[in-house]
Amino acid sequence: MRRAAWWIAVGGGLGLVRPAPGTAASAVAVLLGAGLLALGWPVLAVAATAASLGGVWAIRAAGIGGDPGFVVIDEVAGQWVALLGLARPGVWGLLAGFALFRLLDVTKPGPVGWADRQGGAWGVMGDDLIAGAVVAVVLWGVRMGWPGVFG
Repeated sequence: MRRAAWWIAVGGGLGLVRPAPGTAASAVAVLLGAGLLALGWPVLAVAATAASLGGVWAIRAAGIGGDPGFVVIDEVAGQWVALLGLARPGVWGLLAGFALFRLLDVTKPGPVGWADRQGGAWGVMGDDLIAGAVVAVVLWGVRMGWPGVFG
């Protein structure tokens, strides 16, 4: 079980990609998220929730301490949360969601940085989930202000 948990935490091996495992995991998550979003917003929401809770479980069950770079389930979950701000998977929306999410995940402003400093499995997951939520709100706001911009 510990091995399965580790495999989930490293995003099925994406965490082993060098030099940028978080970016690789986010890119793959955008592609998978586009497919989930095409099936409907609720499908993506369920997947994001499962990845979030599964990530916390996997990090704990694998006995991973700190926030090592090879743990990328947090990027997958956070990227899927970010895509919840889109109505459908369009190229410009997906690119905007990816770029904004990576920007917040790397720079860790405000509450994203606060969550990152909390430690433990929730701290590892929390910064990415908050970054994803902020991006989702931004994407949603752009959609509301300029309908069709991501369509």
